[in-house]
Amino acid sequence: MPNTSTPDRFARYVRFRSTLDDPFVELDLGHSKLAERDVDALRPSLEQALAAMKQLEHGAIANADEQRMVGHFWLRAPGLAPKPELEDAIASTVAGIEAFAQAVHSGRIAPPEGGSYTKVVLCGIGGSSLGPMLLADAFGGPEAPMSLCVLDNTDPEGLDLAIEALGSLQDALVIVISKSGGTPETRNGMLEVERACKQQGLAFAPRAIAVTTPGSLLDKKAAADGWLQRFPMWDWVGGRTSITSAVGLLPGALLGMDVRAFLAGAAAMDDATRRPDVWRNPAAMLATFWHHEGRGRGERAMVVLPYKDRLLLLSRYLQQLVMESLGKEHDRKGKVVNQGIAVYGNKGSTDQHAYVQQLRDGRHDFFGTFVRVLQDREVGHFEVEPGVTSGDYLDGFWQGTRTALLDKGRASATIGIDRLDERTLGAIVALFERTVAIYAELVDVNAFHQPGVEAGKKAAAKVLELQKKLFGALGNAEQDVRTLAAKVGADAADCWPVLQHLAANRPEVHALKVHEPAAATFRRD
Repeated sequence: MPNTSTPDRFARYVRFRSTLDDPFVELDLGHSKLAERDVDALRPSLEQALAAMKQLEHGAIANADEQRMVGHFWLRAPGLAPKPELEDAIASTVAGIEAFAQAVHSGRIAPPEGGSYTKVVLCGIGGSSLGPMLLADAFGGPEAPMSLCVLDNTDPEGLDLAIEALGSLQDALVIVISKSGGTPETRNGMLEVERACKQQGLAFAPRAIAVTTPGSLLDKKAAADGWLQRFPMWDWVGGRTSITSAVGLLPGALLGMDVRAFLAGAAAMDDATRRPDVWRNPAAMLATFWHHEGRGRGERAMVVLPYKDRLLLLSRYLQQLVMESLGKEHDRKGKVVNQGIAVYGNKGSTDQHAYVQQLRDGRHDFFGTFVRVLQDREVGHFEVEPGVTSGDYLDGFWQGTRTALLDKGRASATIGIDRLDERTLGAIVALFERTVAIYAELVDVNAFHQPGVEAGKKAAAKVLELQKKLFGALGNAEQDVRTLAAKVGADAADCWPVLQHLAANRPEVHALKVHEPAAATFRRD
C-alpha cells in the first residue's frame, strides 16, 4: 500500500515556510499546529502590526513614559533614521569602531606599559553583556585576535575568580557599558577592575573605553579621567536591542567579527520582515505561531534549542529580549493583562539528555524553537562509523526530537541556516527583534518600556539605604532585631536579612545566635 502521508507533509512544509535568500534563513513551521484559517484569522491584526512597525521606523514615539523613539532598526540601515544627524552619528560610530579595532589589532593602540592588547574585559549587564557574550561564543575562539571576559554581576567571589583567571591585565582593554553610567553592577565591576589594575601597578584610564550616552555620568568620568576612547549609546536604543550598536559591535570587532556583514544580515532580515504578504514575512509568521501556541496570553513557554554549540547562549539572549519586552502587567489601554512568554533552553543534542523527557511526556506547557545549521564544520571530514559523521548524528537527533514531540502533539518551529557566520547571526537577531515587536502589537502591550525592571532597582536602592541606617544604629551594646528596627523606623522583617549580611561580611559587626531571628543580637566595634 503506498505511503500517502509524505506528500501531504511535504506540501504542508512548503506552505508553512518563509525564507530570506541572502543570507539563507528558513522559518519552517511544518511541525507547528497552525492551520491556514489561523493565519487568515490574524491577518487583519498582523497587517495593523506591520503598519505600526512602519510608523516606528519613521520615528514615532514608542516609549510614552520617557518620550523615546525606537531606532534599533536604523542601526543597520542608517538611511531610515528620521533625521540626518542620526544617520551621520550611526555611520560615523560604525566607522570609528572599525578604525579603533584595526588600530588595536595592528598595535598602533597598545598598552602604555608595553606589549599589545590581547584581552577584552567588559563590564556590563543585561543587554550590555548578553549580546557581546553571544557574539564571543559565535565568533571567538583560539584563532580570534582577542579574548573576551565579561563581568556581568556584582558577586564578589565571581568578580575575584574572573579577574584572577585573567592574570596580568597589562594586555587587557576594559570596556564599560552603561547608558546612564549609574548601573550599580556595571559600576562595581569597573571599580573592581580599576582596583586590580592598581594592584598590578597598571594605569586604568589609558586602557578604559566607555560606551554610554553622551553627557551621562560615565561619559563625564571618562572625559575627566582621560579614558582611551568613548563610543555613544542613544536613548532610542534599548539594552535588549543594542547588539547592532556599539554595545555589540565594539567587542565583536575587537574579537575579529566582520561588523559590516553582521549589520548587512540584520538589514536583509529587516527587509524580509517588512513584506506585506504575511505568508512570506518570517516575523509575521513566527509571531502568529507564538500567538497560536499561547492563545494570545502566553500560556506556553518557548523552549529554544539550537543544534550548534556556538549558539548555546542564544536562549539566554532571547530570554531578555522576549521576556523583558513582552512581560507586562498592563496593556496600552491600562487594562491588567499580565502578558509575557517565558523562555528557557539548552542546546541540541544535550537537551535530549536533560529535559526532553518532560517535553515529550510531561506537561504540555511549551512550544519548541529549534535552530538548525546545515554546515557541520568548516573544514575536514571524519566518520565516527562507516558513512556517518558526528554531524550526521546531530542532525538526526534534531529530526528525531521534533518528530517525537509532534507525535505527542507538541508543536515546534525550526529556523534553518546554511552556516553560522556574521550575516546569518545578524539575520537571526533581527528576526527575533521584529517578531517580538509584532507579537506585542497583536497582544497590545508596549514592548519598549520595562517598569518592572525599574521597580526592582528602586527597591534595591531602598535596601542599601536601610543598611546604612542600621550600620549607624549599631553600637557596643548588644541589640536585637526589633530594637534596631525601631531605631531606624523600619519593619523588623526588612531589617533581619540586612543585619545577617552585615554580620557575615563586616569584620566590625558581631552577632550572637545569628541563625535565630527572635533571639539574635548584634553589636559593632
